[in-house]
Amino acid sequence: MKHGPAAIACILLLWAMTPAAPQGVATRNAAPAARSAASGQPFPVSLVDVAERAGLAMVFVCGNEEAKRYIVEANGSGVALVDFDNDGWLDVFLVNGSRLEGFDAGSAPTNRLYRNQRDGTFVDVTRGAGLARSGWGNGVSAGDYDNDGFTDLFVTYWGKNVLYRNRGDGTFEDVTDRAGVSGSVEQWSSGSTFIDYDRDGKLDLFVASYLRFDRAKTPLPGSGPNCDWKGVPVFCGPRGLPFGGAALYRNRGDGTFEDVSERAGIRAVSGYYPFTALAVDLNEDGWTDLYVACDSSPSLFLRNNRDGTFSEIGIETGLAYNEHGIEQAGMGVAAGDLDGDGRLDLVKTNFSGDYPNAFRNLGRGIFEDIVLRAGLAVNPQFVGWGVGLVDLDNDGRLDLFQANGHVYPELERQRRGESYRQPRLVYRGLGGGRFEDVSAAAGPGVAARMSSRGAAFGDFDNDGDVDVLVMNMGTRPSLLRNDNTSGNHWIEVKLEGTKSNRSAIGAVATVEAAGSRQTAAVASQSSYISQNDLRLHFGLGRARRVERFRVRWPSGAVEEFPGAAADGFIVLVEGSGIVQRQEIRR
Repeated sequence: MKHGPAAIACILLLWAMTPAAPQGVATRNAAPAARSAASGQPFPVSLVDVAERAGLAMVFVCGNEEAKRYIVEANGSGVALVDFDNDGWLDVFLVNGSRLEGFDAGSAPTNRLYRNQRDGTFVDVTRGAGLARSGWGNGVSAGDYDNDGFTDLFVTYWGKNVLYRNRGDGTFEDVTDRAGVSGSVEQWSSGSTFIDYDRDGKLDLFVASYLRFDRAKTPLPGSGPNCDWKGVPVFCGPRGLPFGGAALYRNRGDGTFEDVSERAGIRAVSGYYPFTALAVDLNEDGWTDLYVACDSSPSLFLRNNRDGTFSEIGIETGLAYNEHGIEQAGMGVAAGDLDGDGRLDLVKTNFSGDYPNAFRNLGRGIFEDIVLRAGLAVNPQFVGWGVGLVDLDNDGRLDLFQANGHVYPELERQRRGESYRQPRLVYRGLGGGRFEDVSAAAGPGVAARMSSRGAAFGDFDNDGDVDVLVMNMGTRPSLLRNDNTSGNHWIEVKLEGTKSNRSAIGAVATVEAAGSRQTAAVASQSSYISQNDLRLHFGLGRARRVERFRVRWPSGAVEEFPGAAADGFIVLVEGSGIVQRQEIRR
């Protein structure tokens, strides 16, 4: 029997909507969507891995790299691009893991801090900075919680979490116990984010716990329907394991935090496996909300009720499931204006056999998944993790970078068409919320096959384009330098709060140049449990000047600033109305 084009399309759609056989991770065997005709435009960006010559020598450890017996070995960790010493150059913080067998005394891996030498290289300053901590690290978020002008770090663990206060002299102090934010030794925390949810000018802290993992109570590979991947015995979960949860800590302003999870309504939300936490104002009411990408369970939109409480409204707003109402295995999330309408949209990465999400903001906190129309459904064969909506070629349109890597190293021996190590993806923004896959033209750093997890985005060499730092399982990180030959202009904006928190986390900035507008938000965590540069980068195309800036501060104030010349770094201080050039030490 022959089928016409409409019938074939219907069959493919039904196939894509059908969940796979029972297994530990949500997926649906989605077929690649048809690719639109290529634009034919050359892509002027080559991403080149310079990590080795830059001196980023740390090897990520996360369990056994030949076979994963337990899910705790599979998820990897986050990375951060932060200017910890305020010299105008991004430094690198890498979260490391461990292994179940443990290590001999003194040989356990630690997190690492690398200071930017301003010449394309970094130097390891971990021990001198007081950050040489061993343990099963997961995610990282950054923010100036004490408003002293220096960026602090929060690191999540399987076990107690850690808050590091930046002393401002090149060292950090572990203030976790005094601050009261360690959590329980039994928890396995994943995502976290600083957020000023009550608009008092002090950064509060949201922490997500992926699941309750007890090695003694967790079945071994192949022992049940949630411990199998297409006939291959693999680690169990997350389905079938106890759900995770979340906590909200209110900053008292004296160096301590109060656990307000119960009265804020956070603890009442249940039945989910949370990963990345993103704090942005999604419904444009001037109060910062929370979006949490969740694995094999509905993702969460925690709406800020403006009275110290949150309501979980993911289903009502279209952010809990995909366009067909099916739960997915969400890992990473990025916010950005996909279609140039001034509203913040979301992209979420998911497991293989599924499409990512491209949630278009329709206004008033209502979203629709336009992943098929956006052209982002053409590569469902990869497991997506870290993700960024960034303008790689500075043409004024957001592009998309996605880090990939399977969770089952056993696949390398099975020869079933799936690989543990996978290439990265780059999609060029065409405008109007549409993208095209330009991965094959985006350089050797994209083609390289790794099992990657976290990714952070920022201009580490201060040359005016966005670079990418990527976590790779079992080996050193990738530092993908952006070699951009477009000749397009750009501007980078650092926001500083006064009435708002000093990091301006939660602020939304709009730039106008050459008749177009771009909107971006300052976020503490995004991508996959990672921290991007807190400066906002805007590509300006051929425009040599920004006409004006508009900032919606976390305090609720809206402020306009005059324009500035392109190709530089500026600072906008709340309440000043003045554009300052940022000092970059050479």
